[in-house]
Amino acid sequence: MAITTSYRTRSGAVPLRSFKTKGRHSGIAGMGVYAPEKVVSNFDLEKLMDTSDKWITERTGIRTRHIAEPGTTTLELATKAARAALDSAGITANDLDMILVGTSSPDGPFPSIACRIQDELDAPGAVAWDMLAACTSFVYGLATADSFIATERADNVLVIGAEVLSRMLDYSNRGTAVIFGDGAGAAVVRPAPEGAGFLSWCLGSDGRGYLQVTCGNKELGAYAAKDPRPIIEMEGPDVFKFAVDIFIRQANEVCNEAGISMEDIDLWVPHQANFRIIDAAARRIGLPLDRVAINIDEYGNTSSASIPLALEEAIRKGRVKTGDNVLLAGFGSGLTWGATLLKWV
Repeated sequence: MAITTSYRTRSGAVPLRSFKTKGRHSGIAGMGVYAPEKVVSNFDLEKLMDTSDKWITERTGIRTRHIAEPGTTTLELATKAARAALDSAGITANDLDMILVGTSSPDGPFPSIACRIQDELDAPGAVAWDMLAACTSFVYGLATADSFIATERADNVLVIGAEVLSRMLDYSNRGTAVIFGDGAGAAVVRPAPEGAGFLSWCLGSDGRGYLQVTCGNKELGAYAAKDPRPIIEMEGPDVFKFAVDIFIRQANEVCNEAGISMEDIDLWVPHQANFRIIDAAARRIGLPLDRVAINIDEYGNTSSASIPLALEEAIRKGRVKTGDNVLLAGFGSGLTWGATLLKWV
């Protein structure tokens, strides 16, 4: 495992931890996604707040986002994506050893969405739990799946990122309400041939930056403060600086660990937080945008669902083929970050 000093906060340098995959290799065997039918455009938002299509597009690259109808659960979105992923992988729920759900917008504190999905899919006995690493949750889930498969404690793992973030938005605040959307994406992770699948990882967090993206009372938390409706708040300029830096650093880390140059990356699938962040990082990494998966214009920022939504779309459009070097990279509230390099199976 390599440890390098990179991203800096006011409190000092933050070490990045990167490592190669060890043990049995694993890869993505199938994917599924789901987004609510309702699409809200920037022009629709003009009627709700002091904003404009031009203002939103220039600052974020977002033109539309999918928004769940009131009363829609994160479970509903996650289950639909899960069923599609199982079909894509050609397995049944009975084959699953583990179900992992990454979400920042659970339907309640407990039981976990993962256990509810297990019930919906009729897969009793599989290990199931939720994880919260905000927008990095899907990558954390993939890393967990890879670890269990590497040590032969699991053969088939379902990893899901699902969000109904619209219920955490204040539509009088254009700083955050224009950014987020709802959706879900899922992947089935299974053993892969030696030298294929996930090759390297860079995972980490820095709690000193927790105030940069919050939901509810900043100090006590929403539950302790008895916040009836927690709202997402964000320190935009700070997040922008952190995001561009961490995208670049972790991309270099996973490439170095795998012994692959940046020029050999066939497709980069970044967390879809802001087009300007993606564009700035891609230019500094040296990747042309035709080798970057971008769909933030249609979906907005869907947090833990953004990477699987973008990856599945790229696969569906024929942008990913066997043997390609694919880089996945996310960052999120916490602060958290995670990246992986995989040779597509």
